[in-house]
Amino acid sequence: MKWCKFISVALMSLLITLASAEAAAGECGRMPIGQAAASLSPCLAATKNPRGKVPPVCCTKVGALIRTNPRCLCAVMLSPLAKKAGINPGVAIAVPKRCNIRNSPAGKRCGRYIVP
Repeated sequence: MKWCKFISVALMSLLITLASAEAAAGECGRMPIGQAAASLSPCLAATKNPRGKVPPVCCTKVGALIRTNPRCLCAVMLSPLAKKAGINPGVAIAVPKRCNIRNSPAGKRCGRYIVP
């Protein structure tokens, strides 16, 4: 369990570090895309496995981001940061549905993906 926490902290640090070099300006408003990506770190396992359980804290974070800036969620999922973290955009795009988020942007495009 301690090992998983260490990995999570290490991944968040990596995402923040990479963000300073590769942040795409504007998609997440004043929040750097790396900071938005780091806030979604509880979702990391759920973005790699379509059958994996989505932690409640992940659903809370995704719901908050959808309410405040739904385009930011798409930008994070399609960012080079996400690719380097091993996130599968085809799986990540379904996290809001897997969380049963009612106001998710269902039917909207996110790159070549459509939000279910």
